[in-house]
Amino acid sequence: MLGFLFFIVALLYASVGFGGGSSYLALLLLWQVSYASIPIIALLCNIIVVSGNSVNYLRNGYLRPKLFLPLVISSVPFSYIGGALEIEKDLFVKVLFFALTLSGIRLLVNYRCYEEDLGNYKKMPLWLSLMMGSILGLFAGITGIGGGIFLAPILYYFMVGSPKEISATSSMFILINSISGLLGQISKGGFSEIVINHWYLPLLALAGGQIGNLLVIKFVPARIVAIMTSLLILFVATNLAFKIWW
Repeated sequence: MLGFLFFIVALLYASVGFGGGSSYLALLLLWQVSYASIPIIALLCNIIVVSGNSVNYLRNGYLRPKLFLPLVISSVPFSYIGGALEIEKDLFVKVLFFALTLSGIRLLVNYRCYEEDLGNYKKMPLWLSLMMGSILGLFAGITGIGGGIFLAPILYYFMVGSPKEISATSSMFILINSISGLLGQISKGGFSEIVINHWYLPLLALAGGQIGNLLVIKFVPARIVAIMTSLLILFVATNLAFKIWW
């Protein structure tokens, strides 16, 4: 069942340009997987899922270096630091719950953004890009997510590009920060043992991500996938809330 849910999460998230890290984390917590293993598994699955998205966006020319580079340059060192930090499990679970809730609500409220191309875009100030990259990078490394699900709404709010350009930026942001955060997590040890014990989860995430990226996005409108993804996130967040408070 856990593997099947990883497959579904990867499929849905890949269809809207994300990796699914926050939902992987919640599912692993609900299945009572070893706490030390959770961020590593989530980051590894994140990397696998968004790699396909990132390659496709690069091939089609949707990645804008002036928008992407300041975010990544500032985020990478902080995501590594965040990955190397130790955080208590109770605090981690609560932070994850609020992150899931906010991201689920954001997707549900702003689902139309994924198909609206306004054609009138603004330039984001350099200082703001650097600040956002640093904060989201640190958060991504600590929690084991890529940070793109929080970056995207900010980019939509400032109207810095088309939906595909924002998805491309978010996907690449997730990919690079997940790699950096994973390196930080690995520095704490136990990577090979974790991968051996949970080898099937990255494989199912790969399968779901490829289907979401290559098939679903061609047949299902992005706004519908965004709604489905948001409902899944909120369902997982609700189950996590029961684990925390009941």
